[in-house]
Amino acid sequence: MISCGCGRPIFVILSVASTPERFKNGGILKQSQKPSVLHQTLRVLEWDKLCNSVSSFASTSLGRESTRDQLWSLNQTYEESLRLLDETNAALEMHKHGGCVMDFSSIDAVLVKSAIQHARRMLPVDGNEALAIVAMLQLAETLQLNLKAAIKEDADWYKRFMPISEVIMELVVNRSLVKSIQQVVDENGSVKDSASSALKQSRDQVRTLERKLFQLMDSLVQNNANETSSLEVSNVDGRWCLRSGSSLTNLKGLLLSSGSGVGSLLEPLSAVPLNDELQQARALVAKAEADVLLKLTEKMQMDLEDIENLLDSIIQLDVINARATYGLSFGGTCPDLFLAENKNGASVESGPVKREWTLSLPKAYHPLLVQQHRQNLQKGRKDVRFAVSELRRKKLQGEKFNVKEETDINISSLEMQVNRLEQSPPVPVDFFIAQRTRVLVITGPNTGGKTICLKTVGLAALMARSGLHVLASEPVRIPWFDSVFADIGDEQSLSQSLSTFSGHLKQISDIKAQSTNQSLVLLDEVGAGTNPLEGAALGMSLLESFAETGALLTIATTHHSELKTLKYSNNTFENACMEFDEVDLKPTYKILWGIPGRSNAINIAERLGLPEKVLDKARKQYGAASAEINEVIIDMERFKQQFQEHVKESQHYLMLSRNLYEKLLKTKRTLMEHGTNLRYRKTTEVSEAAAVARSLLRKKVRQLRSSGTRPSPRSTTDKSQHESETSNQHREEDVKESPTSVSKHSVKVARQSTSGKRRVPEVGDMVHVPSIGKKATVIKVESSKEQLLVQVGNMKMKLKLTDIET
Repeated sequence: MISCGCGRPIFVILSVASTPERFKNGGILKQSQKPSVLHQTLRVLEWDKLCNSVSSFASTSLGRESTRDQLWSLNQTYEESLRLLDETNAALEMHKHGGCVMDFSSIDAVLVKSAIQHARRMLPVDGNEALAIVAMLQLAETLQLNLKAAIKEDADWYKRFMPISEVIMELVVNRSLVKSIQQVVDENGSVKDSASSALKQSRDQVRTLERKLFQLMDSLVQNNANETSSLEVSNVDGRWCLRSGSSLTNLKGLLLSSGSGVGSLLEPLSAVPLNDELQQARALVAKAEADVLLKLTEKMQMDLEDIENLLDSIIQLDVINARATYGLSFGGTCPDLFLAENKNGASVESGPVKREWTLSLPKAYHPLLVQQHRQNLQKGRKDVRFAVSELRRKKLQGEKFNVKEETDINISSLEMQVNRLEQSPPVPVDFFIAQRTRVLVITGPNTGGKTICLKTVGLAALMARSGLHVLASEPVRIPWFDSVFADIGDEQSLSQSLSTFSGHLKQISDIKAQSTNQSLVLLDEVGAGTNPLEGAALGMSLLESFAETGALLTIATTHHSELKTLKYSNNTFENACMEFDEVDLKPTYKILWGIPGRSNAINIAERLGLPEKVLDKARKQYGAASAEINEVIIDMERFKQQFQEHVKESQHYLMLSRNLYEKLLKTKRTLMEHGTNLRYRKTTEVSEAAAVARSLLRKKVRQLRSSGTRPSPRSTTDKSQHESETSNQHREEDVKESPTSVSKHSVKVARQSTSGKRRVPEVGDMVHVPSIGKKATVIKVESSKEQLLVQVGNMKMKLKLTDIET
């Protein structure tokens, strides 16, 4: 796809008229079509197998072919790689939506391509070809309807489906052509009788003649049934004949064939005229059908360019959907693809975002190993199901067999194989290469997984560049490499009289010449195949050369211990090793970063029971210095493992701290919200109480004003009630007043209210004094002080009005 001036994407694919044969012998490209070093790299990385795996997810044959071609080309620029990833992500969004899944299995792209070719050469299309065009047009219309329905549901889907949504909306669907084809072609691809009157008349004539011939042959068979034992009707090249196992002497006709063992084939004379008429009628039918299909082809020619563009778009959408379905099937992750430029030996990333890692591949899987494991697991489960069903079938049919042998041996062994496969999935590897690193040196034992690691990184780089999701955990960050070069395996060349060592040197020399500062170089067992000292020296020189003026990133595996020391003299180097379980004497296929690998040969030999005398002599020859280095490496490995354990522990506590901090923040917000709500509720209650008090006060004031200037006893009582209510209201508004003062104030108001209601005694009245439980005579009344003087017998007492009862 390229961009035009209007900003709309334009999809470009290979012409459907002629696709070059790019794959041969399982998908390997002819060597003459690519430079030798690139071709060799793709071969050792098995890129062709991955291309075939991805293309298998395409729905159409042309889609599968186009997928292989696009993946194999590897000619994308950085912007084109980003566009391919955007297309893959959009297709994944359509899968997640569910209502816009792109399924092109109903289209026969080969028949559509054939119809286009016939129309271009003014040849009538076939009925099946016309139906294939109808299916393609209807599918395009369905895609548009589903997309419009999704956009109507949520307009954001249009952006999330870009750039696929724009392509689908621009598909041209000629509904009149669909109607025209359906009017003349039935669902089986045959031209309908109603397509033309000449066709209907010719077919009626054919049916009449065939009926007459059937009746004629039936009568001949019945008339000669007694004389000929076996007589049957045959059709040879459209002519009705009679076949007999013996010679036909009583029938007159044209003898077509005869012989011992094959019988005789005879066309009766009475059937010859009818057969001739039948041949002529069928010729008329064929001509009428050709005329109908030719008219249909003429209608197609008016929109032939739109049909061809539609086919190209459908194939390209099928390619995009294949990439997305592959990533969805194997659990891929969209890589963060960035462009890095190498200047003066330093890696500088283009763009505003600075990243810590040049390459980040957490838990990366080799895609072909994952595919192989899945296929083996599916085959094993299928074998178990077949064995169980076969056992049940034999039981139902009552066959005699040894149940124990069938069940315990066959099925149990198959189930054990499945269990072993389930318990031994492919082991992922972690790649975290810092920005300053230009060369990574990986050491480790044979069969430890070093080569698989190289291939995993190489395939991940190629997949990201081709718009595929990488089989790794998030986040995946990969620089865009303009080329990937690899020297892996036995490169012995008999045709060029090169040994294994010479073959490696020739390959590395070509890689050095063609690599740029944006290339990825993968070197397996660098410096091997010759004298160890010379090989180590040559390997060190090569890696230093790549670090100074070579590729953006070089990853090399080796057994030479001298190459491990480059890290300590050049900060652009980094060490890593493949972990080895010395207890089980098996590699774990995991990478230990930052430390070089150590030799395990003598230790393994000791655990395998080699004589102690041989081991001691080997250790002496190996040298004390090397043993000390191994001890240092052991300490480094132990320190590395302890450090990783501490890191995991700190991450665990950090996660707990974050959770606790979030809970505290949540509790704080809850308390603040509760306090705010409580203050608001109290303020509302006080405001409502104040409003009620003001209303009552205004009411009482109006009543007092309307009662006159001189209050009556009734008004005095109302006044005391008003004062009591006012005092109570003031008590509610004074929220800061203590409960004790409020209580005293209430008692005082109550007493005032009671005194206001009590009758004042006069001099000479008898009153009851509750405090002494006796009656007394009022001697003197002081109304202003609300006091009075009473006499009880010979004793006089001065009391308040509230201390007596009248």
